[in-house]
Amino acid sequence: MVYDALIGPFTEFEFMRRALAAVIALSLAGAPIGVFLMLRRMSLVGDAMAHAILPGAAVGFLLSGLNLFAMTAGGLIAGFAVAILAGLVARSTGLKEDASLATFYLASLALGVTIVSIKGTNIDLLHVLFGNILAMDDQTLLVVAFNATITLLVLAVIYRPLVIESVDPLFLRTVSRAGGPAHLAFLALVVINLVNGFQSLGTLLAVGLMILPAGIARFWSRDLTAMICIAVVAAAVSGYAGLVLSFQTRVPSGPAIILVASVLYIVSVLFGRVGGILRQLFPGRHLEA
Repeated sequence: MVYDALIGPFTEFEFMRRALAAVIALSLAGAPIGVFLMLRRMSLVGDAMAHAILPGAAVGFLLSGLNLFAMTAGGLIAGFAVAILAGLVARSTGLKEDASLATFYLASLALGVTIVSIKGTNIDLLHVLFGNILAMDDQTLLVVAFNATITLLVLAVIYRPLVIESVDPLFLRTVSRAGGPAHLAFLALVVINLVNGFQSLGTLLAVGLMILPAGIARFWSRDLTAMICIAVVAAAVSGYAGLVLSFQTRVPSGPAIILVASVLYIVSVLFGRVGGILRQLFPGRHLEA
């Protein structure tokens, strides 16, 4: 019974194995990005960028239908364009970057939904907004795996300046000029991983598998390496459990994955060893000298 419920779907159906492989790739690449977004207090920036890619993906859909490369290229172009425009507006007018991004992402979301609605049906719109990881083909899986590999390689290169800038940007500016390039490369990784998640979970849920695991890790460790490892495991577990839940019930796969991650987040808020509610209410006894 346990085997049939938890393992059977993946041994019996190829589409479930592809979905699980995609979830693992998204977890390995997206969760570390989410941890750095949280450390840099840019979590809402990730959400804004997730909406910013929609017009480009919608234009790709308008020109080529549900074509993988057209929608991916459109999403990347739109994401980079919004990031650059928001930065230019923030630096030229004195408007805070988060406020500038909020304006652009609201306009982008409305424009993207309008474009999809012009040509597509309600089913197409739901596919773009919420994705369908169970319908992933080999081509899409290869793109997701390739983007995840690029993310890990680039993250390894910029890891040191990224960590220092997250903790003490002033110190980094005094000893090195790597902060600016590292920040730009990090924003590029955010866009790439949001487009990656868009292929599987849709625009509205793509950021969820980045931010929620990072929030979970925050309640279990203060060490950055441990936080990244916990976030990756939490994302992978959420993906696996969400796929099983979706297979056994009528809950769509994307929302099921995010719901499982939300449950893990609530558990972490309650029982986490670093700042969890119960930990604060009943602190452990400390050794006294």
